[in-house]
Amino acid sequence: MDDTVSNALLTPYRRDRLDLANRIALAPMTRGRADDGTGVPSPLAPTYYRQRAGAGLLITEGVYVDPLGKAGPGIPSLRTADQVAGWRAVTEAVHEVGGTIYAQLWHVGRMTHPTTLGGELPVAPSAVRIDNAQIFTRDGLLDHVTPRALTVREIAGVVEAFAAAAENAVAAGFDGVEIHSANGYLLQQFLAENSNVRGDAYGGSLTGRLRFPVEVVEAVAGAVGADRVGLRVSPDNDENQLAEADAQETYRALVAAVAPLGLSYLHVLERGRYGAQADLRPRWDGTLIANHNGPTPNSPENGERVLAAGHADLVAFGRLFISNPDLPARLAAGVPLAPPATENVYGGGEAGYTDYPAHEGRVVTPVA
Repeated sequence: MDDTVSNALLTPYRRDRLDLANRIALAPMTRGRADDGTGVPSPLAPTYYRQRAGAGLLITEGVYVDPLGKAGPGIPSLRTADQVAGWRAVTEAVHEVGGTIYAQLWHVGRMTHPTTLGGELPVAPSAVRIDNAQIFTRDGLLDHVTPRALTVREIAGVVEAFAAAAENAVAAGFDGVEIHSANGYLLQQFLAENSNVRGDAYGGSLTGRLRFPVEVVEAVAGAVGADRVGLRVSPDNDENQLAEADAQETYRALVAAVAPLGLSYLHVLERGRYGAQADLRPRWDGTLIANHNGPTPNSPENGERVLAAGHADLVAFGRLFISNPDLPARLAAGVPLAPPATENVYGGGEAGYTDYPAHEGRVVTPVA
């Protein structure tokens, strides 16, 4: 690897509550190892996250905040005392080695199935089905169903669920939380015109489509403090059959609405034609995390370019962190990176989760 690569990525970053050893973040990635019945994170999770605590900032896999917000098998939650206790073991393991960790709060909306929800229909802004596609369940791949539209009262309940999960995250020892408003899940479903065809105050105009995501951000910030709250977006992202007619207009407006709150960071996952990171950077005075969503993993070289261009303060890496648990140390040593994992990514046990060695050839001892 070129010795010039990773210099900027390895420099410390300090702003407000963020006091980070480097500018590398572990991106949130679904791993599907939680107990499917209880939503308690896997006993292996403390080891998994501690192995990757060399990143300046760790962001956990998505954690569902509401019973109808669960995506599929093995997804953890942050609603019960047992779940909080399971996550406390994770945060303690990370803090023991000097790491900083945020919990990603998640509601998938229509991106789930009655098999996952105990027979309940998925909920969404509107009863708009994802056609000609399937979703993973404990019974394998199944066709999407038509979701039902959330009532105004239910929307208020989901807002409260996000705030309650954020409070539980702080109780579990997390340094902060990230609100998932990307990748075609519930908050982005409200933003996109083709999945939100409501005629009430939560749809129609741009102001209406922004209302629910902004209410979630405001409620979470009010519950735990804005300086503990990050927001993840993926403008112009057509995953899961979303279509944003004018992503630039939508996300400039969203940023303008939440920027005065003083959030911990904005996490911009770039995908599509709209150069969101370059466009939103001058409109966001706080910390900005850049990520790249493409057929190949985000590369250190690309991360260096983003930092050099001034488009971000931190760079998030996902797939490379699965098979390179000590990614920052590998970059510092200039050693080759292991190829991205292709097996045991979603679900299972230790294999493909905690058994990837550091570059010295050792595997971190499991957390007791």
